[in-house]
Amino acid sequence: MKITEALLAEHVVFHNLFDYVERATPKLKSLGEVRARGLPTRVLAGEDALEHIATLAEAPAVMAGIVGAAGLPSALAAARAGQRLMIANKESLVMAGPLLLGHARASSATLLPIDSEHNAIFQCLPPGLETGRAPPGVRRILLTASGGPFLDWSAEDIARATPEQACKHPKWVMGRKISVDSATLMNKGLEVIEARILFGLALEQVEVVVHRQSLVHSLVEYVDGSMLAQLGSPDMRTPIAHALGWPERIESGVQSLDLARAATLQFEPPDTVRFPCLALAREAARAGGLAPAVLNAANEVAVAAFLEGRLNFSGIAAVIEAVVTACPAGSATDLDSVLAADAEARRRAADEVARAGVTV
Repeated sequence: MKITEALLAEHVVFHNLFDYVERATPKLKSLGEVRARGLPTRVLAGEDALEHIATLAEAPAVMAGIVGAAGLPSALAAARAGQRLMIANKESLVMAGPLLLGHARASSATLLPIDSEHNAIFQCLPPGLETGRAPPGVRRILLTASGGPFLDWSAEDIARATPEQACKHPKWVMGRKISVDSATLMNKGLEVIEARILFGLALEQVEVVVHRQSLVHSLVEYVDGSMLAQLGSPDMRTPIAHALGWPERIESGVQSLDLARAATLQFEPPDTVRFPCLALAREAARAGGLAPAVLNAANEVAVAAFLEGRLNFSGIAAVIEAVVTACPAGSATDLDSVLAADAEARRRAADEVARAGVTV
């Protein structure tokens, strides 16, 4: 309630409609109630409006939470404007991490990670570090993965998985696209790329470990042998509250973690044979340049096709591999080059989906 009142006090109510204007129009009638209370109200729609709202000087913070490549332009706009930018859209860093960091440094913007894993790493690092600069004394970081709904499935059963099964995450309640990414482990692959950029680390310093309980959200190992971990209930209100209150701590409403009840914490290495998307993401990270943007675009197209019943679950990795192999890495020199690579990768991925189709 307090957050809602704070947003209303900013005197701008923004509704991102995109292609849903007609269907969403009746909902906008409720804004009349806001106007009746004496608050000036504007309704903004479309991509240009996204960039406008992300750069408002009166906004105390901007959260980049749009799923996929669609969130990149507004995230870049917020960074250029020097905002306190809370990054929940990992694709912005995957596609154009160096550009985003460059804008943030030039404008003195503050970047705070919202992904539970990256927020956990941020909390375990020394205070006062600059985003994108390697923290001193860190040997490696370990990103934890729940393993998704197919962790104990055979490769044959995984290949026949349905969208409904893929979206049934054992620990987190998420949208359909990110749920599928969790099931393929591509979500963790994208997080590896994101972590490298955010924390200025070499690829070899970013590891993934499967942790079924989702209570340890990530770990940092230092050169002296110390390992720090951030633990908590699997609830996104914790990293959001951390970013909203940073550098202070504020109440999040999250239930305290009962360690005695949790009893056992399990860790195991990921299986990149049954889940090849994680290996594909690491290869794209190693290639650098535009390769991560190509990887992300191909994944978005393949996942959409799977959710629409046009591609088998195993076809997701096959489509991504074909597109990443066919597209040259190139250099991410500016937003136009990133968007051009994104568009080309989507065209190639659509062709691959059409060729692969669904087999029974």
